[in-house]
Amino acid sequence: MGVRNTPGTRTGVPADLAEVERLAAARLPTDVRDFIAGGSGDEVTLVANRVALDGVGVVPRTFAGVEAADTGVSLVGTRAALPVAVAPMAYQCLVHPEGEVAAAAAAGAAGVPFTVGTLSSRTVEEIAKTGAPLWFQLYWLRDRGLVGELVARAEEAGCQALVITVDVPVMGHRRRDVRNGFALPAEVRAAHLVAGTTEAHERRDVGSGVAEHTSAVFDPTLGWRDLEWLRARTRLPLVVKGVLDPLDAARCVGLGASAVVVSNHGGRQLDGAVPSVTALPRVVEAVAGAGDVLFDSGVRSGTDVLRALALGATGVLLGRPVLWGLAVDGERGVARVLELLRAEFAQALLLAGCADVDAARGLATVSTGRGAP
Repeated sequence: MGVRNTPGTRTGVPADLAEVERLAAARLPTDVRDFIAGGSGDEVTLVANRVALDGVGVVPRTFAGVEAADTGVSLVGTRAALPVAVAPMAYQCLVHPEGEVAAAAAAGAAGVPFTVGTLSSRTVEEIAKTGAPLWFQLYWLRDRGLVGELVARAEEAGCQALVITVDVPVMGHRRRDVRNGFALPAEVRAAHLVAGTTEAHERRDVGSGVAEHTSAVFDPTLGWRDLEWLRARTRLPLVVKGVLDPLDAARCVGLGASAVVVSNHGGRQLDGAVPSVTALPRVVEAVAGAGDVLFDSGVRSGTDVLRALALGATGVLLGRPVLWGLAVDGERGVARVLELLRAEFAQALLLAGCADVDAARGLATVSTGRGAP
């Protein structure tokens, strides 16, 4: 990865995702690091996500007779080499000049879907040239015509699913960004929202330019009728991201969603929201096989992927670690992150006595700590 003599590593190559994060944190400006790492409010939910994951104990099976595990799976109709997709994340050119193009290329090489964000700093057309399997994430915008235009662009670019994020009627109060007066540098922009992005670049003594921009362009009145409108508008499988309530999840699939993502936005929206992994089993029960149930918020290892599967998830979305890898070494850094996750997950399957992903969903779990299911 081009990193040498790094404290905590003997070879200069990170041995786990925590080391990748430490390397990235040392390289990034404070305001950018805080923009990525931070949560909302007192960051209670940000911390609780990790505590709750650590509190999930998996009960391994023995006498499995498994020599090699198959990590492949279908996620919302997309064939993937791992039960993992890269989560939608904004403004990736903040951490590397190639941004989303580099991250998507690494995801494609690893055989996992890459989710292009509405607030991507490279366009879906540019990213599609990597040949990676793509999903497109949609925020609900005040300009309904622009929503329709983005859906059409995603379809034309060959995206295989449409992901609508529903937990950002307004941006959570992210105190790190407010203290830093965070704003985008001139060279980084929301490539799909070329017009009306001035607010995001205006640095303040106290306050967040990105939050001001979000307030200006996002529509907080998103409701069930809008989901029905979107379902009728696109031929793509529809994924609803940001669901924690079982009743909401059941209604989403009842209205034609192919999947839901159990997510509290990585602790960046409602502070005090339930940890995603705590909400996961009840959402799985409510969906009852009528659609895929994906999980995100706090995934940091192959063991975390195993935990989510054992609790009934179809797969997980991987967020911040991808940005840390991108910051460290661009496409090669993201490739290293995904390879670490692949190796850890394959070993976790074997240690749990599982020949494949389906077997992992049959594992029992116990609560070993606070906040666990």
